[in-house]
Amino acid sequence: MTDIYGITYGKLKAKLTEIGEKPSRADIIFPAIYSETPTAIAELTLKKETTEKLSGIFYTGELECMKVLTSETADKYLFALGDGNTVESVLMKHEFGYNVCVSTQVGCNMGCAFCMSGKLKKRRDLTVSEMTEQLLAIRRISGKKITGISIMGIGEPLENISNVLDFVDIAMYPKGFDIGIKHITLSTCGLVPKIYELADSRTPVNLAISLHAPYDELREKIMPVTKKYRTAEVIEAAKYYSEKNNRRITFEYVMLDGVNDSDECAQQLSGLLKGMNAYVNLIRYNDTGNTAFRCSPHERIMGFYDVLKKNGIGVTMRRELGASVNAACGQLSANCQ
Repeated sequence: MTDIYGITYGKLKAKLTEIGEKPSRADIIFPAIYSETPTAIAELTLKKETTEKLSGIFYTGELECMKVLTSETADKYLFALGDGNTVESVLMKHEFGYNVCVSTQVGCNMGCAFCMSGKLKKRRDLTVSEMTEQLLAIRRISGKKITGISIMGIGEPLENISNVLDFVDIAMYPKGFDIGIKHITLSTCGLVPKIYELADSRTPVNLAISLHAPYDELREKIMPVTKKYRTAEVIEAAKYYSEKNNRRITFEYVMLDGVNDSDECAQQLSGLLKGMNAYVNLIRYNDTGNTAFRCSPHERIMGFYDVLKKNGIGVTMRRELGASVNAACGQLSANCQ
């Protein structure tokens, strides 16, 4: 049997046609299973023989929530998967709404030195339904309407691009979660071929690229992926994505004291991004237990910020959310501590 929460609207219509049912029944099924109080397949307002047929093909899955840690700015959820693995997701609380940070893999192979998730060896990709059900479970438990999605939890989304694209399709579909594409952001370490694939997919999510250093030698030390995909290649792929989809690119830059926070680094970063439709999002380093790193002092961060501004580079400071429950950027693991 197939978890129906892993099926896009288009694929559901195709499946209905395949089994001799009217594809238009998808217009009844989708709103019912994604409503605020989801309907079980056997309880759909369809003919008995139709629901019996569907019940033999599909089931409505549900992640088991093992733990929730709450704070004023964010709540962190630990979910158990059917095979015994676990993942974490975060509900981020903004003045303008509620955004869910979704995980896409069990573990992560990128190995970024400053990231807790990078210490977890990748075990497998998450299925479409396991991503969709993170949203369903958080909406059910919190009682909040989800208004945005950040695909930047545990894992590298572009390593799981096929499932991620189907998940986005479900999330943005009007009869699904009805979340506008401009409110969906995907973060990547910079898998160059996959950025081009995403650009050509006609799914123009907001693209955030974890850069964290302006040149290869330094970036290699904190982001091993640089050995395969050089910084200049990442920038070219980002330009292609921006031009293809008319999207402004976000370059994420975690501020590490004495590592990547010098005025020289800011000058080099300015030169790298000059003329691009992009901006830099400066991120305070959040403790991950790695004694090799500490967050740059506020004065140093502002000095870096000023150099970028003077060079005409758009720059923002990421608001810190959920650090008190280890739910902030770089702190997700698999044990909800």
